[in-house]
Amino acid sequence: MVRTYNEAIDWIHSRLKLGIKPGLKRMEWMMDKLGNPERRMKAIHVAGTNGKGSTVCYLRHILQEAGYSVGTFTSPYVEQFNERISVNGQPISDEELVQLVDVIKPLAEQLEKTELGGPTEFEVITAMMFYYFGRLNVQDIVIIEAGLGGRFDSTNVIYPLLSVITNIGYDHMNILGETLEAIAFEKAGIIKAGVPVITAVEQPEALRVIEEKASAVKAKAYVLGNDFTITAHSPTETGEQFTVETLFVKYPSLTTTMFGAHQVKNASLAVMAADYLRTYYSFIIEEEHIRSGIEKAKWIGRFEKLSDEPLLIIDGAHNEAGIKSLIETVQTHYADKNVHILFAALSDKPLDKMIQPLADIAKTMTFTSFDFPRAATAKQLEALCQHPNKTCREDWREWIEEKRTSFKNDDLFLITGSLYFISEVRKFLKN
Repeated sequence: MVRTYNEAIDWIHSRLKLGIKPGLKRMEWMMDKLGNPERRMKAIHVAGTNGKGSTVCYLRHILQEAGYSVGTFTSPYVEQFNERISVNGQPISDEELVQLVDVIKPLAEQLEKTELGGPTEFEVITAMMFYYFGRLNVQDIVIIEAGLGGRFDSTNVIYPLLSVITNIGYDHMNILGETLEAIAFEKAGIIKAGVPVITAVEQPEALRVIEEKASAVKAKAYVLGNDFTITAHSPTETGEQFTVETLFVKYPSLTTTMFGAHQVKNASLAVMAADYLRTYYSFIIEEEHIRSGIEKAKWIGRFEKLSDEPLLIIDGAHNEAGIKSLIETVQTHYADKNVHILFAALSDKPLDKMIQPLADIAKTMTFTSFDFPRAATAKQLEALCQHPNKTCREDWREWIEEKRTSFKNDDLFLITGSLYFISEVRKFLKN
């Protein structure tokens, strides 16, 4: 039995040593022992390479505006561990987390003695979430973000009302496969028999895999560009404005304070999902709820402006697709700025394909590292960059302090890379 919050967190993190173990057998074993709490939930399942968190955020806000109580399961966390399991955007309490660990820890120890082996950190957290929303605090609806892939992800023991696949890109290729088709096959693993899937996947080869899986299990696929569309998109000073037309309704001039064309796609997925819930599951969602939900949605650590003087933005662009979206957003909204980049990342990412595109838009490139087991060193990152104005800084806090006192009006300081790094930076800046 754990008695304190710190003990609970230490025990959860101790599971990290087990690494990633794809497969659903351990989850199914734990769910059976808990009386299958996952079957008591109305859920929406969200997978994809990027944009899962933002899509969850948009949809949560729409449903909250309509008066529903909404549980969410997301990863990784930015401010505090508890935010991974939240109700209406509020993380569960420290006491609730301790209570959940007290339920799951004996099960994990029991499971460890079987031929299946002990559960990983993510499996433990997922089991805690299912028990919380299935037994302790049942919600009107729970939006669940898949962790890695989909087919063998520990969240994939649910039978949801609706599945969402945001997009497909190259990430976690050592586990998910080296082609877009292989990665799409893993993500499409969340599609269940008769459960519709909404997707913004664009690459023909990846989309074909998703549509074939949907067809095979008689699940209707709603595809961005075919079944719902974005028109009249234009950047604004505070975000984006756009129109979404679903099969059911047209929503003109929606506005979001989240920057980037990719966020417009994420928002459109949420609009289509809300429309589906309204049309087929009798959720009472009006246009005003969609409009205000999209406008109020904010997702910390994603192109988040933390100060105007100096202009300082953080963004957890942690893979190729994220870097591409980040660059497009900078070029759309801040084309007139001198961009100074501070970058740190995990060593198992395709670093060369991330660093050089950033260097192409930067006036200066600074590389650093942070306290995390898989973090690349500043020197490793610098060696992959061809920029004439590149440098290494071991202490990123010093770099930030210098920039806060010596800047020009046309400077943009952009801190990006691993979300774990962005989490540390954000805490430092907020304090």
